[in-house]
Order: sequence, then C-alpha cells, then structure tokens
Amino acid sequence: MNRFLRLSQRRLIPAAVLGLLISAVPSVAFAQGESAVDSGDTAWMIAASVLVLFMTIPGLSLFYAGLVRTKNVLSIMMQNFATVALITLLWVIFGYSLAFGGSGPFIGGFDKIFLQGVEVDSTFGTIPETVYIFFQLTFAIITPALIIGSLAERMKFSAYLWFIALWSTFVYLPVAHWVWGDGGWLGTLGVLDFAGGTVVHINAGIAGLIVALVLGVRRGYPNTEMPPISVVLTMVGAGMLWVGWFGFNAGSGLAADGVAGMAALVTVIASATATLTWMFIEWAKRGKPSGVGIATGAVAGLVAITPASGYVGPMGAIAIGLVAGALPYWAVVSIKRRLGYDDSLDAFGVHGVAGFAGAILTGIFASAVLGGSIAGLDIGRQLGIQAIGAFTTLIYSGVLAFVILKILDAIIGLRVSEQEETEGLDTSLHGEQGFAL
Repeated sequence: MNRFLRLSQRRLIPAAVLGLLISAVPSVAFAQGESAVDSGDTAWMIAASVLVLFMTIPGLSLFYAGLVRTKNVLSIMMQNFATVALITLLWVIFGYSLAFGGSGPFIGGFDKIFLQGVEVDSTFGTIPETVYIFFQLTFAIITPALIIGSLAERMKFSAYLWFIALWSTFVYLPVAHWVWGDGGWLGTLGVLDFAGGTVVHINAGIAGLIVALVLGVRRGYPNTEMPPISVVLTMVGAGMLWVGWFGFNAGSGLAADGVAGMAALVTVIASATATLTWMFIEWAKRGKPSGVGIATGAVAGLVAITPASGYVGPMGAIAIGLVAGALPYWAVVSIKRRLGYDDSLDAFGVHGVAGFAGAILTGIFASAVLGGSIAGLDIGRQLGIQAIGAFTTLIYSGVLAFVILKILDAIIGLRVSEQEETEGLDTSLHGEQGFAL
C-alpha cells in the first residue's frame, strides 16, 4: 500500500486510479508490503543519493569554479562545501520534519524534529526511511548551492551562510512540502514534478536572479573582461553533473524498476539534444562552438527534463531538449545583456528558464498520446496546473528571497568592500590563494 501511495504522491498514478488499485489487491499483500524492505530498491537508492551528492561536491563546485576569475576560485569551493555541511545539520534538526513530516497543505509537522522516531527498521515504501532521508537531503543541499552561480565574486561569506539557512528554511522546505509532502497543496492539485523542476530549479533560479539584482553588478561589469579561470574545470564539472543527474532523476521513483530505467533514458536523450542544440546555435551566431557553451547546454537539458523524467518518452525528451538548448541560450546571451543584470554564472538563465520550460512542457509530453506514461491526460487542464505550480513558486521564492536579503543587508551587509572585491575573495575572505598561475 505504501508503494501505491508513494507512486500516487509522485503523480505516477493519478489519484482517481488509486482507489481501483487498492481494491484490486488483497489486503494481506498490503500488510506484508508496508514493512517489507526491498534490497534492490535500497541498494539503488543509496547509490542514487551518493550520485546526487556527487553533483554538488565535486560536480557543481568544479563547474562554477572554472567559470570565475583566478582570485575567486576558492570562494566558490568554500560556498559549496559549507552548503553541504550547513544544510545537512539543518535537515536533521528540523528540515526533514517540516518538508516531509505531518500532512498539512502548506508545511509539514514537528513529529520528526531531530529525526525522532526514525529507527533502523523504519521504512518508507520499500526502502529504509534513513535512505529516504538521505536522498531528500541531497536535494535540499544542491538547491541553495545552485544560487551560488548568481552571487559569485561579490557576496560576503557570512551573509551567504545566513541567506542559504534562511532561504532553505522559509522557501525550500515549504515548496518541497507543497509538491512532494503528504497533503501538500500543489501535489494534491496535480502538479507533475518528478524530480525537482519546480522544487529545485525554478525555486533556486528565481532566487538567484533576485540575489543578482539586490547585490548589483560586479565591479567593472560588463565593460571589463572577466574570463573564466579554466574551461576544462567547467567541462569536468559538467560531466560530473551529467553522470550524477541519473541519481537525481532515475532515483526519484524510489525504486529500481522500469520507471527508473525510462527516467535514465530520457535524461540522457534530453541532455544530448540540448547540448547539440546550444552548440549549433552558438556555432551559427558566433562562428565557433565553445566549451562553456556545450557544457551549459548539457546542464540546461538536464534541468529541463528533470520534472518530466518519470512521465515522458524518448520523443518527448527530444522535444524538451530542443527547447532547453534554445530558450536558455537566448536568456543567457541576449536577455541578460539587454537588461543589464549580473547573473554571474547564469543560475537564473539556465536553471530558472530551463526549469520553467521543463515544468510547462511536462504537462504536454506526459500524455500517453505523445508517448508519455499518463493515459487520458487532459493536456489543456494539466498545462494550467503546471503553470500554477511554476508561477506560484516563482513569486513565492522571489519575494521571500528579496525580503531575506534586505533584512540581512540591514543587519550585517551583503557585499564585500571594494578593496576586498578587487583583491579577490580567496585572499580577502579566506586568507588563502585558491588557484596560483
């Protein structure tokens, strides 16, 4: 029974069909399945959790570090490492409980504070609850870490720590509960978000844009050249993100089964499509394909397929990949330049834009008519539901990020001094030289 409930919560089984499934299966089977741990599912979910953690350290660390200037490489690595440590402790103390405890429409409960009641034999469907906690922790870690791409090279380390702690508490945890938690209002409404297009990428992407706007541009931007320290590091990091993303998407069904297999397949298809799309657009416009471009296109494809990965088929993945290669390119190359904001490493342009596109397109290509897994899906109605989820997250995360930043700015200040920024954050904030040439 837990397995059916879990699949329904993840929207793999529409709620209307759940009652038929329950009535069709003998009650004794549910009694046995409620506490049964499947060793295959458990092994896969531990591996998937490690893969997602691998995405943050070292994947995202290297991806972002390669894009900044020599004097700020260490600061990026420090922010990623600190995020892993800080969010882990907050997750254990109250994060898991507020996101996945209780059954309210807007926030979880306090029944799992300090993980009380979680024992070795506690289960979540067919896996130990400890494994589920670990898996969801890795999502809670990487989401605020994505925001680093918008604040790079100019934010105080202390302000960053306060911001991610407060934003994760008041934004990530509620949104995760809305979509994935028991009784969450967006999940109940029918929003399809298999692995985090809304919860992770739209959420972090819009917060990144707000951070960039509130902080202001880096000194000298856009007139001063700010070349990346190492495109090779960025491409290595992108490769790690691509590999780790299979844990992100294929793990979100919480089982080693056909859904996981299809999620893995469409993930590589969409990312490959977006990679080539970005590369050929850049090649046509600039005359040369770049390493930064091809790496960014790959990540954009991964982002866009994330909400759809458990619902769409291969042809849907190609369509989503085409959009993911083109739309974020336009946002990164044209829109940012025209509007003049300094989204340093394009967290909004990639994660926000591709995440939004993927969330909306899920409502189309999840239909069995278009090769997806949901039969009888009313595409028009689902598009409206997907839009509600996307825009609600966009507004909520954006407004709360702005409020948190303004409060922190008034109390401790957000931005390093002009001298510290000129010297570089590696030396001025951490007293070390991260990358010597």
